[in-house]
Amino acid sequence: MATTADQIMAPALVSTTTTSTTTTTNGKQQSLSVAATTMQPSTKPNSNSNTNDEQQMQHQVEQNNKSTSPKPNAMNSLKLTKMGSVSTKEKRVYKIVLTGGPCGGKTTGQSRLCTFFENLGWKVFRVPETATVLLSGGVKFSDLTEKEAYKFQENLIRTMVQIENTYFELGNSSARNCLIICDRGVMDASAYISKDKWEKMMAANKWNPVEMRDNRYNQILHLVSAANGAEDFYSTEDHACRSEGVELARELDYKSAAAWVGHPYFDVIDNSTNFEAKMNRMIESVCQKLGIDIGDRLQATSRKLKYLVAALPPDSEFPPFQDFDVVHHYLQSAGPKVQARLRKRGQKNHWSYIHTQRRPNVHGQARIEVKTQLTHRDYMNLLAQRDDAHFTIYKKRRCFLINNQYFQLDIYREPGHPRCKGLVLLETYSSLTGEALKNCMPKFLNVVKEVTGDPDYSMFNLSLKEDWSTTKKYCRPATAKGATNGVTKTPLVLNGQ
Repeated sequence: MATTADQIMAPALVSTTTTSTTTTTNGKQQSLSVAATTMQPSTKPNSNSNTNDEQQMQHQVEQNNKSTSPKPNAMNSLKLTKMGSVSTKEKRVYKIVLTGGPCGGKTTGQSRLCTFFENLGWKVFRVPETATVLLSGGVKFSDLTEKEAYKFQENLIRTMVQIENTYFELGNSSARNCLIICDRGVMDASAYISKDKWEKMMAANKWNPVEMRDNRYNQILHLVSAANGAEDFYSTEDHACRSEGVELARELDYKSAAAWVGHPYFDVIDNSTNFEAKMNRMIESVCQKLGIDIGDRLQATSRKLKYLVAALPPDSEFPPFQDFDVVHHYLQSAGPKVQARLRKRGQKNHWSYIHTQRRPNVHGQARIEVKTQLTHRDYMNLLAQRDDAHFTIYKKRRCFLINNQYFQLDIYREPGHPRCKGLVLLETYSSLTGEALKNCMPKFLNVVKEVTGDPDYSMFNLSLKEDWSTTKKYCRPATAKGATNGVTKTPLVLNGQ
């Protein structure tokens, strides 16, 4: 299974340099029905994005009335099926990637996820690892020349895309909710070749990371190798295709995680617990993103943490990172306890679009966030519902991985409310506490304090145009001082409600 890719890619680690890329996930996601239309780039990421979106909106609506046909895909000869291409609004198709170094639990994880979701009545497809399929035909990576190895990697990606698309189309045509589990994804190849070769391959095929990484899969799950944190359980004896020593396994593990830095919903499942709990945390993370109430079937472990950072250090202080331009618009909502917003997130004028609804707590859960992937057309149409009581929020979002922990740094930009000037917030998801949590934090950042659950650092409140002391829209926790271990246990409510 996944160990095959680890083995055949290993020679590249000796002489190549890789770009760090990884992603942690924020909030809870649900893949609802959206037309499978290729997203077209919107405006360039600058302070005029809001104005340009408004100018495009009327034109886009007019175009929508003329035709609903999808536009040609910009990915050249590859058809990259996107998230959210579901024919029935009530049905969900959720695409996840299991990645990680050798002996991380990917094979067992596939089986556990399959059993859990089939018991819920879902249809589950398991996409095989493409490298295993190709190598079973007699290919020996060690026998290939440098040119042959490059073409092999390129064709591996093309083959992977086609295999995945076959399962994606089956999921879209299924009458039931469908979970599609991919044994590695297209970005994994970037971890095992040099940055120059990867960029050359991307340019030659007209690929871009936003489409291949962010828009193709709903969620990435990185299962950390036992060689990193559970060394006593790392073994190669029972695996004919696994020969990596502990040090090489650790390096492979980091590189496979780094390949996905930047994906908006990326979870690192580490070895801080025993293996059974590790599998439960993996299932729990998927259920949280889908908004599935798991009750007491799985023990809740991970929580969202937020910290105020004094100032942004030089780029040279950071580990390898990915930067994104992010624009948030709050929308008019159906009721005072429901928040709705649009997010545009992209790099180099390639964008992904998300619609988020935050609902009151259900069955004791802290809150429910339903996230829907949008096409550019749907995004432009929903912009008409913007709430004039809120400023548009502009950010630079920096994603990086350090100490097996995924972080994102939100750097607020103008234009916006003066309260946001110079604001830098660090976010992560973690099940760690106390010294263990402190030790995994980025030492190069000047963290002022933890602000998890603090209403003064809620993006909803930060975007409000009215004065906080007089407005009735100010959103606060029902028990603002009642958080434990930095986790707000109560839903957000409006001031005076």
